[in-house]
Amino acid sequence: MKKVKAEISARHLHISRAHLDKLFGRGYQLKAIKELSQPGEFAASDRVEVKGPKGTLTMRIVGPVRAQTQIELALTDARILGVKPEFRISGDLKDSPGGVTLKGPKGSVKLLSGIIIPKRHLHISVEEAKKWKIKNGQKLKATVKGPRAMEIREITARVGNYSTSIHLDTDEANAAGLLSCGIIDLEI
Repeated sequence: MKKVKAEISARHLHISRAHLDKLFGRGYQLKAIKELSQPGEFAASDRVEVKGPKGTLTMRIVGPVRAQTQIELALTDARILGVKPEFRISGDLKDSPGGVTLKGPKGSVKLLSGIIIPKRHLHISVEEAKKWKIKNGQKLKATVKGPRAMEIREITARVGNYSTSIHLDTDEANAAGLLSCGIIDLEI
């Protein structure tokens, strides 16, 4: 068993340059308010309204700008919006569902794809993965201790230029009684 930090990943969106220009104006630059645990990523003060068939949510943009716009939701968020995203690894957007409209201060965009529920995953550096004998794409499990103790399975290892942490969505964290980041036991 290895002790690993579990982080709660709330609904958010990654945005393409073209969509950022349409929503906020040509050449707009995201305004970072907080560095995130993964190198180079930040929470921006910028938010967009996401309107689905049933409801609307406001979402924070996570930077930097990406090649394709991607919305990451928990299942509860998907129900509020009235969309049916698939469980996928972040960035796996080929043939992913769409069906929402993004609204910013300068315009709107109909999103035809890019809505996912991110699969739970372990970010781990190349060096640490070698030391722990973890391969990219390997399925792992972890145990959360406490009053809502549970075993979490199907954690996909993502090996790269990362800071080691397991990412859970808000539904998963709530089910495990994690109110903020916590330390959980990773079984290798």
